[in-house]
Amino acid sequence: MKRNFIKAHTNTTMSPGEMLKTLRELQELSQKELAELTGVSQSNISAIETGARQIGRERSLLFAKALKVHPAVILFPDFDIQEVA
Repeated sequence: MKRNFIKAHTNTTMSPGEMLKTLRELQELSQKELAELTGVSQSNISAIETGARQIGRERSLLFAKALKVHPAVILFPDFDIQEVA
């Protein structure tokens, strides 16, 4: 049964900032609302989402908690175990 499936291929790559934006939008949060949940200013969130500022470990933990995801989802959006195994 398993051999009938073909593994999907990634067509795009995402930065941590783009993943943050995607997760935020999927949860229908504005940057202002995420700022209120995390204590990170809306302008910093905007800079992170556009790639003007790095997200960093501590901020990724704040965002992960607010968005209810594992921090690795934000920090390593393109991780593929097949590439390192």
